[in-house]
Formats: sequence, C-alpha cells, structure tokens
Amino acid sequence: MKKELRYRYLSRPRYNRYLAATANNNDKAKRLYNANIRLAQAFHPILSQFEVILRNSLCLKMATHFADPDWIINQKTGFMSHPSLNSSHYFLRSSVRKTESNLTRRAIPITNGKIISDQNFGFWIAFFLPHHYALIGGQPIHIFPNKPSVEDRASLYSKLDDLRSFRNRVNHCEPICFHGNSIDCTEAIAIRRKLYSLVEWINPDLVPFLKSVDNTQNKIDKIMNI
Repeated sequence: MKKELRYRYLSRPRYNRYLAATANNNDKAKRLYNANIRLAQAFHPILSQFEVILRNSLCLKMATHFADPDWIINQKTGFMSHPSLNSSHYFLRSSVRKTESNLTRRAIPITNGKIISDQNFGFWIAFFLPHHYALIGGQPIHIFPNKPSVEDRASLYSKLDDLRSFRNRVNHCEPICFHGNSIDCTEAIAIRRKLYSLVEWINPDLVPFLKSVDNTQNKIDKIMNI
C-alpha cells in the first residue's frame, strides 16, 4: 500500500506508532502493522470459542438453578427485574428485550436459543458483577469447579473482563504488539495464559481442542523477529 493511502485511510497517528517502534524504518513498520493484523486474526478462534464455552456453561448452570430451560426469557420478570438493579439500568433485562424486539421486527420466532446466541461477551461476564451475582446465589462461580481456592468472584471477573477488553481491541484493529513504544507481545501472551487457565478451570478436557485451533504463538514469533 502506498504511503499516502496508508495515511489517509488507516490514519497517520495509528501508523506512526509502528514507525516509532521500528526506528522510522518504513519497511519494518509496514511488516509490523501487517503482522499485528495477523496476530489479531489468530486470536479470533480461541477468543470466540472461549466465549461459546463460557456462555454455554453459564446457561447450563442457570437452567439448573432456575429449573427452567427457558430461564433467559422467563427471568426478565424474575431476578433481572429486581429493584436493586435500578442503578445498573437493568442491563440484563434490557439486553434480552432488545434481542426480542429485533427478532420481532424481522418476523423471527423468539426462542431461548436465539436470545442466548445474540448476547455479547459483556452480557455473560456481567453475571460475575456483585449486583447480579448475589441475586442468583453465587451460582456463576460453580462453572469453574477446577479453579484454585484463591480464585473468587472478583478475581474471576477481573480475568474475564481482561479478555473482553482485549477482544474488543482485536475487533477494533488496535495494536496488540507493543509495550509503550517497544515491540512486545507480553500482554497478548498473558491474555492467552488467562484464557487457557479459565478453560482448564471449567473443564481441562477442553484444552486440547483450543490448542488445535490456536496459531497465536507462530504469529508472535514472527512479530518478535521483525
């Protein structure tokens, strides 16, 4: 890509960070920019599959807790409407209602499965926030039967929120190969480590599957060799 196109459509401030990290070597900066994209691409499979694992684990737990496979629909008038959630603007209930409205507008039947699959990562980790967690008897922590005893609701939420934040940065094409102005993939490696720990705490038998679709180390190695 020509420099004028890169500056116009990718933005000069965004690209300047790559130049700074490569001592203004334009060739290296271009290779680093592209390598960052490929690293972000490599993270998508494990981040998306982790979200599916987390979502389905929570759904199974909630279905058991409420003795209701359609809990996500029926709890709009249950715990999702508790007065204590006023300060959080009834986030869970609002999210479910938004999905229902979208399905209705498109003349698609409202089902438990369609509502569940439409919720984002933030919806699911919100179950670990104190105001929701207390209303459902602390059930979310039990999806991590293999967690170390030192891990509690707050520490689990912190890790989950780190993954959410990192995933958002990946989706918005933000750099994930820097520490300050230096080429450094330490944060990406730490995120991957947290992800694997969380999966292992849910069920260690899931780890081989994730590793089979994980190509992040290869992309990290390429970045560090630029």
